[in-house]
Parts: sequence; structure tokens; C-alpha cells
Amino acid sequence: MEAVASRFNGTLKKWNAERGFGFVTADHGDQELFVHVSAFPRDGLLPAIGEPLSFEMELDKEGRKRAVRVRRPGALEPRGPRRHAHDQARHQARRAPERNESNSFGTRFVALLLVAGMGWYGYTRYTERAEVTTAEPQSVMSSPAQTAAPEIRQPAFQCDGRKHCSQMSSCSEAKQFLNNCPGMEMDGDGDGIPCEQQLCTGPFGG
Repeated sequence: MEAVASRFNGTLKKWNAERGFGFVTADHGDQELFVHVSAFPRDGLLPAIGEPLSFEMELDKEGRKRAVRVRRPGALEPRGPRRHAHDQARHQARRAPERNESNSFGTRFVALLLVAGMGWYGYTRYTERAEVTTAEPQSVMSSPAQTAAPEIRQPAFQCDGRKHCSQMSSCSEAKQFLNNCPGMEMDGDGDGIPCEQQLCTGPFGG
């Protein structure tokens, strides 16, 4: 489409709010130019018949003139910079979640370090307490004052087949065999004292 760079001042003569279009006329001309609602600035104001406007002209596909890039009096800022500001605001809004995500990650990392530190401290304390608890019974058991002397048990007597004096090591052993084991051949005179000539030689067979 062919664009005309000049800007004209004019008035909105007709407007169809339901269909979103109308017609404007320039201050120095009576030709009505078609204008669509998309040509108006997005400032939240609805087009009103009789309001002063400024606009540029373009030719549509059929070669007819129409009003484009409409402005209201006092809106001196061109649309280009406003679009740039809008894009910049969108860019900042897009970067804000990234910063929030970065801050959130940093917060989670610090919290993880704190939890790990507390866990390590608790484990260290538990280990020290367990060592102390284990060491105390050992120290008590190893105390000389409370250590009981081991009981010395005499081996149980058992008849092992020996029945002669030459096989005995003492008089008491000979007596024990004579009194507890059958078939002994150590008391020839039957007086109950074994091995009178070898082991039990005392006056009382001791």
C-alpha cells in the first residue's frame, strides 16, 4: 500500500460503535475518509463523534484513501516509542520470573546447607554420646575394687581306669580312687588305707 507521510488535523464525523469503524474529515477539506477502530490509540478511550483528531492517510488495496495512525490532541508521543516502551515492559516482566527463580534457587540452596549442617552436628553429638555410654560400663567393669576374682573350679573326679599305687600321685588321690572306684588293688589288708608302704606312710595313713 502507498503511504502518505503528511499528518492532517480533522474531526470524527461519523462512528458505528457496533461495527468498529467511521469517517473523519480534514480541517481543510470536506472529503470523508474511512477510519477503523484499530487505527485509534489504545488508551482506553472510545471514539466519539465530533472529537478532534490528527491522522495520516494511506491507500487501501482498492486505492481508496483511509485514515491511519490516529492521535488525540495532547498525545504527542509517537506510536513507535510507545511500542518500544511496551516491549521493554514485557521484556522486564519476562526477566522478573528469571530473577525470582534465581532467588528461589539461592534460598533453597542455603536452606539445604543449613539442614545438612544441622544433620552433621546431630550425628556428631550422637556419636560422642554413644562413645561415652559404651566407655562407662567398661571402666566400671575394669575397676579393681569391683572386679571379682575368678572362681577356680577343681576338675571333677573321674574314674579313669587306674587302680594300682604306682599309678597314683599322692595319698589323697589314692584314697579318692579307693573310695569311689570299684576294683581298686591298693588296699591289701582291707583297712581302708591304700598304698601304706608307698604313699600313705604316716601313723594315720596321711
